[in-house]
Amino acid sequence: MNAKRVLVVDDDPAIRETFERNLSRWGYAVSSAASAESALASLQQIDPAVVITDVRMAGMSGLDLLQLLRERLPEVDVVVITAFEDMRTAVSAMKAGAHEYLVKPLDLDHVELVLQRCFANRALRRRARQLAIEAGDSHGLESVAGRDPRMIEIYKCVGQLARTKTPVLIRGETGTGKELIARAIHFNSAHADQPFVAVNCAAIPEPLLESELFGHRKGAFTGAIADRRGRFAIASQGTIFLDEIGDTSGAFQAKLLRVLQDREFTPVGAEGVERTDARVIAATHRDLETLTRSGGFREDLYFRLRVVEITVPPLRDRPGDIPILARHFVRRISRMLGCPEPALTAGAVGALITHLWPGNVRELENAILRAVVLARSGVVDAVDLMLDRPVGNAPQKDAPVDDSLAAHERRHVAQVLAKTGGNKRKAARLLRVSRARLDRLIQRHKLEDTGLGPSPERRRNGHDSSPGGGGASTHENA
Repeated sequence: MNAKRVLVVDDDPAIRETFERNLSRWGYAVSSAASAESALASLQQIDPAVVITDVRMAGMSGLDLLQLLRERLPEVDVVVITAFEDMRTAVSAMKAGAHEYLVKPLDLDHVELVLQRCFANRALRRRARQLAIEAGDSHGLESVAGRDPRMIEIYKCVGQLARTKTPVLIRGETGTGKELIARAIHFNSAHADQPFVAVNCAAIPEPLLESELFGHRKGAFTGAIADRRGRFAIASQGTIFLDEIGDTSGAFQAKLLRVLQDREFTPVGAEGVERTDARVIAATHRDLETLTRSGGFREDLYFRLRVVEITVPPLRDRPGDIPILARHFVRRISRMLGCPEPALTAGAVGALITHLWPGNVRELENAILRAVVLARSGVVDAVDLMLDRPVGNAPQKDAPVDDSLAAHERRHVAQVLAKTGGNKRKAARLLRVSRARLDRLIQRHKLEDTGLGPSPERRRNGHDSSPGGGGASTHENA
């Protein structure tokens, strides 16, 4: 479709000539038709981006043409013009999907502005679709894929939920891909062009959680030096994903219940309420039924959240999916690193299947990333996965091995930092975490003293010793 092509449909030759002259002067490629019938006959040849049509013409009316265009070419913007200003025609035109409704005599400055808006909106729609595609590629169900019957049922449920804005509760162990499923629901919905806002409730101190989600007014508390929009306001008509909802307090749960019931919230320090149309998807690894019985979680909120419930099985319970996921990660990580795709040997696949995967899909992805980075001779063998020993140590018979998730995380962060020569920006990208998150991982695992992270002294002084420093992202990915 020609991004600058406009088709004018009017049975008045003077009107057509005026449009042709002025639109050409504004830089548009203009074609014209004397009737709706001839316009339809020439659509394939002209391939317009915008159609400007009169309403009352001999034969087919402009409103009939509008309806046919909406069916055949939904991407085309239609501007309706008429010499007869009445509410019924205007309402009919807008309900049928007209982009704009103009009344003769036309103000050419206004016509030019309308066309500029048409093409600006087209660009925004294309960008929104591209972002949705990219988001779907990066955060879709590929990373929780498989042939296990329980996963197949989850895929079906995602498809059904994409057509509604029903609250969803996603349950499963850490690392099973709960956020990926939430993203898949959002990016396959009719609201994919709206924001997807993820919040880890357990990572935000309780006194700040209300402000983070609902926003605050200047002076509401010490440090509130300006008004701030909350995550619900940012989500707008999109989706807000509340991870680790089971770790929140009763006071916060009461406020969240109000949002679900009344679709409104009050920013901290504000007098009035604000409304939200965001869909709420919550997730937890905790047993909410037990928490509810013990008073640790509100029963009314529990039932509000679990209108639809999805339980993601742990990776150890679906070993047949492990080779499928592993090969998917090999392909994706190889593309990301710009390196040839190594093959998984039978020994590597066997080691993957027999590992217990306490970190589930997230741990598997990190293991494949490490193996691809360290792979030799174009293959990944069991030894490259290093599922049972730290980097640099040869296997020792009967030697005790720290196989905790924390030890695995430390080894992996150290390996990636070593691979990037201590460049934290590149390391954060490979690990798929923010710079701030990487700094915390370096501190948590005491990697400063290894030469892989900034020294404590340089960090106190605000310096980044890694090449290609740069600021920290505010978005948490892990």
